[in-house]
Amino acid sequence: MTMATVGELLRQWRHRRQLSQLDLAIAADVSARHVSLVETGKSQPSAEMVLRLAEQLDVPLRERNALLLAAGFAPRYSESPLDSIALSAARNAVERVLRAHEPYPALAFDRHWDIVMTNRAVAPFLTGVAPELREPPMNLLRLGLDPRGLAALVVNRDDVKTVFRSRVRRQLATAPDARLTALYEELLAPGDTGDPVEAEVVIPMIIRIDGVELRMFSTITTFGTPLDLTLDELAVESYYPADDETATYFTTSLPH
Repeated sequence: MTMATVGELLRQWRHRRQLSQLDLAIAADVSARHVSLVETGKSQPSAEMVLRLAEQLDVPLRERNALLLAAGFAPRYSESPLDSIALSAARNAVERVLRAHEPYPALAFDRHWDIVMTNRAVAPFLTGVAPELREPPMNLLRLGLDPRGLAALVVNRDDVKTVFRSRVRRQLATAPDARLTALYEELLAPGDTGDPVEAEVVIPMIIRIDGVELRMFSTITTFGTPLDLTLDELAVESYYPADDETATYFTTSLPH
């Protein structure tokens, strides 16, 4: 199989971002002719030029490494396990964020939505989940959408599925990924009508547990300017109560 050249890959990313060669050239402070020469393979870009163009195209770090390899250079960004010494400070920061969010649930997950860390408030929601779904890596999409997971507890399943679908679509538009595409096709594509969610400013997730309907919304936190693939692809999702009853449930149910 023929490997794509760096010029072909850059052109794909430019089209994905819906930019003209002139748009990219202006943003990167180079000539449109140089961009054209790079894309057609008539000019071999330096590693610095590859990274400059990738920066303006908002190419994720993993794909920037692929661009460098296609141009004949060594990858620039490392990928360290989250439990490695190199990422100990970042891991400790995530742990502090998760603990500080208690008594409300919070978790950290990677680019495939595999859960890598949780706080104590998540555990009660997992008690009824099928053992096979709790096997690592526990996947947030599968956990939330599979009837053997939390889907049976979600009151507004259609709304939640639409929100998941929108988020994964945006993620795939930013950086195509084979495994995430497979998850999308399995869990989200069936029944996709393309209809938007008609609701409040923030779409709550409504879960019925212990005879109480909990209404929650969430926020996503990511690392700023990471230089490691693991951190670049890590996100922390923090859930907040959307009403007083939900807040009371969490403040009284989490053991100290």
